[in-house]
Amino acid sequence: MALETVLLAVGPNDADRIDELADAVLDIASPAGATVIVAHVFTDDQYDGVVDRLEFESTGEADPDEVADRHTTVRELVSRFNDAGLSTQVRGAVGNHGEQIVSLAEATTSDLVVVGGRKRSPTGKAVFGSTAQEVMLNAPCPVTFVRGED
Repeated sequence: MALETVLLAVGPNDADRIDELADAVLDIASPAGATVIVAHVFTDDQYDGVVDRLEFESTGEADPDEVADRHTTVRELVSRFNDAGLSTQVRGAVGNHGEQIVSLAEATTSDLVVVGGRKRSPTGKAVFGSTAQEVMLNAPCPVTFVRGED
């Protein structure tokens, strides 16, 4: 199986692990010359807040891809991947993080999904859920988990 498309899912807590995420994706995508899709999923509340800060006329006017493209973490990652000579795309979505990441992986026919996270206790996962775990269990392709240092 050729590696043509890597979906990197980033969220609001990934700004502090941008180096680990970028390095992992570069290690995987560069040798294959794969396209990297940097995806940011917003909850409804997060999306409304970002749309207000970016001064769109209304939430209905804002395109999730455009909103994601203006996100600082997304811009930094895209810049790093472009500097390395990789082709990039930006995708945005609104809703449940895990479900939307899986949907984006399906819609983009990604060959690999990369997600970041932190170490959590089994109780923490049971009580609060785990986006990474949901993606690993439901993605249509392999998933690489990049653990942050926190």
